[in-house]
Amino acid sequence: MRSFTAYTGEIDDLDAAVEELFAQTRDFALAKNTMALLFTEEETDYPALYERLSQRWDFPVIGCTAMAMLTDKLGYCRGGISVLLLTADDCTFTIGATGELERPHFKEQLAQLCRDLNARHTGEAKLVLNYYAIPVTEEEMSGSNLLAVINEEMHGLPIYGGVASDDLDFMANCVFCNGSVIKTGVVMVLISGNISPRFVCVNSVERTAPFSYEITKSDGTIVRRLGGVSFVDALRKENMRTDQEDMMSAYILSPFVVSVDQGEGDYVRVARILARLDLTTGAGRFLSVMPEGATLGIGLVNCDDVCMTVERAFTRVLREIAQQEDCSTFLCNSCSARYLALINDPSVEAQTYLGRLPESVSLMGFYAYGECCPTRGERTGREYNMYHNFTFTILAM
Repeated sequence: MRSFTAYTGEIDDLDAAVEELFAQTRDFALAKNTMALLFTEEETDYPALYERLSQRWDFPVIGCTAMAMLTDKLGYCRGGISVLLLTADDCTFTIGATGELERPHFKEQLAQLCRDLNARHTGEAKLVLNYYAIPVTEEEMSGSNLLAVINEEMHGLPIYGGVASDDLDFMANCVFCNGSVIKTGVVMVLISGNISPRFVCVNSVERTAPFSYEITKSDGTIVRRLGGVSFVDALRKENMRTDQEDMMSAYILSPFVVSVDQGEGDYVRVARILARLDLTTGAGRFLSVMPEGATLGIGLVNCDDVCMTVERAFTRVLREIAQQEDCSTFLCNSCSARYLALINDPSVEAQTYLGRLPESVSLMGFYAYGECCPTRGERTGREYNMYHNFTFTILAM
């Protein structure tokens, strides 16, 4: 597989934007099978953009909105349009989307997409690439619930992707599939052929506060009791903020960390965002499923930790591919909370890899409202498909 990235900062004059993208990719030779992954800021008229792209590109295009992007040539990009072309004679891309998900039926809608892709796909699939659009206010349709459906239907194939973001208003994020714009749904790609995907997932949480409780009562994303007290009472006991119901920003740099049991004594630590408190019932609602029996702690995030973790991620992945001649592409997802921690210098993450990438490797990424990436268990090192917050992830293929 070969790949190439293109970027334009123009979104108002789409004719000029498309010509700039075409000019950058003009000398990139396409193989038998090609697809495009596209990230763009929320204000872009995507249907009009696709109409212009499809006049010359006869291959499928998927993507999502992004609050900010990462590219191999420019590094950090606050807005605009970025495109990654993937092409190969010995790889197959099968693409599809759910359409608008409906809460009572979303699991079956998503499962049907997985079955349709499996039925249309040729060859042995090796990777699921997917991007989500999820309303922040939706309790049941969480990223972890969507991932669970895909994981079951795809029989444990590695899954990589993220949740579309916007300019922190949480209302304009959406995903794209060819000419369609989906406000609540999933776009997905099955990839088979001559690829060996490798994953790096590093957590932003380097330090923890003295807070450790067992989740003794939860309903999906809602934590009702920690130990023998309500969730809110546990926070009050630890002198933590409980003065308002909307908690999206209150704990953004002190995320909750949960250890998720994977069986056979193995577990994965993931960070979770607290969305709301119910001061009447004492419950707390998170943006991801919080399983009963898991241990809940609190992490501390700052700019130095974010810089250290992204440095660790690229050092590891560059070391792993050093002896491999077939790696051509890095896809990256960084949590939007990391972006907020870096608000004084948001280019820090990009500075970590600029000038270090092999000439044959293209890179494109975005800041997400949630990240999907296989993660190694703390005890066995086995990889599990997980939904994350507060991570920096890399897919190398």
